[in-house]
Amino acid sequence: MNILLVGHRGYIGPVVATHLTRALPGIAVHGIDANWFTGSEAAPFPDPVFASQRRADVRDLTEADFKGMDAVVALAAVSNDPIGKEFEDATADINSAAVLKAARAARAAGVRRFVFASSCSMYGAGSDSLRKETDTLNPLTAYAKSKVATEEGLRGLATDEFMITSLRFATACGASPMLRLDLVLNDFVATALRTGKIEVLSDGSPWRPLIHVEDMSRAIEWAVTRAGDSMVEVNVGSQAWTWQVGQLAREVAELLGGVAVEINTNAAPDKRSYRVDFARFAALAPNHQPQKDFATAVRELAEEVRAIDFGAEAIRESRFIRLNVLRGLVQNGKLDGELRWTSA
Repeated sequence: MNILLVGHRGYIGPVVATHLTRALPGIAVHGIDANWFTGSEAAPFPDPVFASQRRADVRDLTEADFKGMDAVVALAAVSNDPIGKEFEDATADINSAAVLKAARAARAAGVRRFVFASSCSMYGAGSDSLRKETDTLNPLTAYAKSKVATEEGLRGLATDEFMITSLRFATACGASPMLRLDLVLNDFVATALRTGKIEVLSDGSPWRPLIHVEDMSRAIEWAVTRAGDSMVEVNVGSQAWTWQVGQLAREVAELLGGVAVEINTNAAPDKRSYRVDFARFAALAPNHQPQKDFATAVRELAEEVRAIDFGAEAIRESRFIRLNVLRGLVQNGKLDGELRWTSA
C-alpha cells in the first residue's frame, strides 16, 4: 500500500508517517510539501520512514502526482486563524480550491482513499450542547470557512471506488519533530517554562477540545483502512480532552510546578468556544480512539521545549510560531503575497 501525505513537513506529518509505518507493516509512505517551514532548498528529512519526498505546492499538483498511490492524506493548509486573517486569499486558495483540485486529480489517477484533515473550528460559537456532525456550522474565521468549503466540495466526489473521510480534528497539541508553539497547549507549556507563568489572553471561559498528534495519527490510520460508507465526516477527539482555556492553563501549571497563571478577566469574549460530541467517532472507530495520557503529553512537550535554544528570543516571536516564519519569508522576498516561492 502506497500512502501519500500532502503537506508532510508540517507539524502533523512526521508523526503520522512514523505511526503509519509502525501500525501498517509493508506500507510505503511518501511526502509532498511546499517546504515553507524547512526552506526552499532544504534536504529531505533524514528519517527513512519516508519512501520518497519532494517539494511541490499543493496548488500545482496534477493527476501524475498521484499515480501509483492507494491513499492520499491531505494535510497541507494555511494552518491557523492568525495566518488566515493575514493571508485570507491564500487561505481560501490553498485550504479549499487546491485540496479539491487535488482530490479530483487523485480520483482520476485511481487513488482509492482520500483523507482530509478538517477541523472542529467550523462549529465556531458553540452552545451549551455538544456539537454533532449534523448540527449547523458557524465558521467565524477564514481558516474555519475554508474547511467548510472543502467538505462541501468533497461530498460530490465520493464513490464506492473513491472513499473520502473528513476528519474534523479537535485542536492539535503535543511534541513533534516539526514543533509548533502557536497552539494553545503547546503555547502554555512553552511560556510556562520560559517565563514561569502562563498568560491567558482571553477571559479563560472558552471551551476547546484538544487532541494529541499521536491520536490524530491513529484516526488517520483508521481512515486509510476503514470499510463502510463512501463519504464520512466525523468529529475526532474525546470528552476527556475538552477544557475551558482557563482550567487548561491551571492544569498545565500544576503539572509543571512553580508556574503562575494570569487570566485577562477584562478581555473581550472569545466567540470561538465550542464543545463537541465525539460519539460517532467512538462508534465508527472503536479500535482507534485517543489513548494519550495528558500528564505524559505535557511532560514530553516540556522535555522537547527545554532542549531548544531560544537565546533571548521570546516564545511568541520565535520561529516556532508559523505566522512569524511566513511573514519573514514574505518580507525577505522569498515568498510572494500568495505564499508561493519567488524562485525555482
